[in-house]
This record gives sequence, structure tokens and C-alpha cells, in this order.
Amino acid sequence: MSEEVSVFDQAIKNFLGPIVPLLEDESITEVMVNSHDEIWVEVKGKIKKTNVQFQDEDALRAAVNNIAQSVGRRINDEEPRLDARLPNGYRIHAVIPPCSRKGTTLAIRKFSKVQFTFKDYIRLGAMTVDAAQFLDICMKLGKNVLVSGGTGSGKTTLLSVLCNRIPKGQRVIVIEDSSELQIEYEHVVFFETRMPDEMGKGEVTIRDLLKSSLRLRPDRIIVGEVRGSEALELVQAMNTGHKGCLGTVHANTASDAMVRLEALAQGGDSQLSEKALRYQMAAAIDIVVQASRYPDGSRRIASIDEVRGFTADGAYDVIPIYQMSRLKKKPDGTLDGQLIPTGEVPSFMDEIVDNQIPFPKTKFAA
Repeated sequence: MSEEVSVFDQAIKNFLGPIVPLLEDESITEVMVNSHDEIWVEVKGKIKKTNVQFQDEDALRAAVNNIAQSVGRRINDEEPRLDARLPNGYRIHAVIPPCSRKGTTLAIRKFSKVQFTFKDYIRLGAMTVDAAQFLDICMKLGKNVLVSGGTGSGKTTLLSVLCNRIPKGQRVIVIEDSSELQIEYEHVVFFETRMPDEMGKGEVTIRDLLKSSLRLRPDRIIVGEVRGSEALELVQAMNTGHKGCLGTVHANTASDAMVRLEALAQGGDSQLSEKALRYQMAAAIDIVVQASRYPDGSRRIASIDEVRGFTADGAYDVIPIYQMSRLKKKPDGTLDGQLIPTGEVPSFMDEIVDNQIPFPKTKFAA
């Protein structure tokens, strides 16, 4: 364990005492403090209230202040929000009064220390063997993949798995707001954004880092989460020889993901016309993988879609290759269903055949 992490662990014991057992419980993925006397946790995708409490608002506020200082940030009346990655990998966000009316509000999201694989997805019923093999093929062929989903749907975990399936011999550059991706690859460079200092200077954005990465001879560029005008640079990179780029975006469906990415790209300072931008968008994204969290708390792949240009009415032509079947509730409350082929054959089937990949067209039969 690094000295930095050890110092933070000591800070947790000193200041976050009441919730330390929750943070140490491996079954808990997120701790949500609504106020000093109201604390909830997420367990297996479901939210539960606990009996744990801080002594009072001052104790909770002191904990947040000290955590902010330990990561070189500040939270006060002028800056009432804190968004940071902790040295042990946890993601923390806090809001203080008067913006938070019930008192200091805090959420700490934990990330699994266990490296997920496609085998884990299959074992958990989140993906079928054929769907996993198809995504593996997409990575081998250098398809540009967009992972879409809501908050807590498992986008980051899935992106990590996909990145670990990149064929050897390539140079990969990873850009994130907060380092969350677990990537084990022989030639990878990690970049992380930097927030401005107290004087408002020194900020380094994803867009800044993406521009730098284009000058560092990348084969593939991975953007942890596309949330701003950097979408334009990513799309243009995909269209200028950087095959196999990946990123995530917040959206409820694959079609919505394309529309959202377009809206984000429009925030750039490019002089591209709307028609030119949409054409680049359709040409850039090959595959959209939709991740979802279901009512029973499970996280699964809801669909794997291919982008094929535009429909007759001008909308993005997003065709599902695999789609989640109808989910039926079992006696124990869990949902029964799986990702099944829709009968659509991907437009790059010839590439699969030419590369002698043993994945016949019959695999896509409904």
C-alpha cells in the first residue's frame, strides 16, 4: 500500500469513523450521507437505509473539510461543492449548506478492486457467450465503440473489460476526469484532468488532454466519460485513422446516445455545419453498447447496436444486433432474461470472414 493511500486510510478512521465499517464492507458499493443522521447504502444494486449516524452536523462537516484538504481541494461558502477521487480509488462528491438544505450531503462511490472479465459477465447472466465473443471481435477489428448507460449502470466496468481485450502491439492513451478504469495492457498512457486552483488557474480539461494525445502517436484513444465539447475532438479522431477508440456517455438508449454525443460535440468551437457534424458522427461510431441497471438491482447489457448512417427521415440508423429479451420476475424477485440476437447481421460480416474469425453468420440468427 502506498504512503498516500495509508495517509488517507488514517484520515478515514479519524474523520469518517461512523461510516468506516460501511466503506470496509465489500458488499456495499456506495455510501450516501443525506445528513448527519440519515445514511443510506447501495448493496447489490439496491438502496437501503442504515442506522449509522454522525454525532452532529459539525462532525460531518469537519469530515468533509478534512477529506477535501487531504486531496488538495476546498469546500466552503464560495465553493459549496466537492468532486474528487480519493487516493484509494473511491469517488467522492459533497454539497454543503445552504445549497444542501438538510445539511451536508455526501456520496462515496466504491469501485471493485477485482478485475472483471467477460467470463464474469457471462457467469452473472449480464451477457451471453455469443454477445461476449462478438464484442471481442469488435475490439480485434478496431471498431469504434460507445458505451452508453445511466448512472450506476456499470459503464466504467464494461469499458475496462473492453479495453483489456485490445490486441497487443498498440499504443493506448486513456483520458479520465478521475482515474477509475482498471486496464492491464502492455503499452498504455494514463491522463487525468486537473481542476483550477483557488485563483481559477491551472485547469486541464479532457478536451485539452485529448488534443495533446493526438500529438502523442496513439493507436487508440479511450475517454472515460464524454460529457462536454471534447466529444468533437473524439469524433474527429475516430474519423482520422484512430480505429478502435472507446468512450462512455450518459444515455438511456443507443439512439439517445448518438443524439447526446451530437449535442455535446456541438458545444465545440468548430465551424462545422450541422450536416457535416452529423455525417462525421454517423461515420465515427460503429457500435453502441447499452448498459442498464434493472429493478432487481442487476446490471446487464441491454443491447449491442450498430450505427449504419441515417434513416430515410434523417435520424441515426441504429440497428440492434443483440437485445435483451423480455424479463420475467422469478419467485425470489430476480429477473430472468438474456441478451439474444435480433436476426440482424453486422455490416462488417465480410471483415469477420476475411480475418478468419470463427464466428459464422448463423450466430446472429434470431
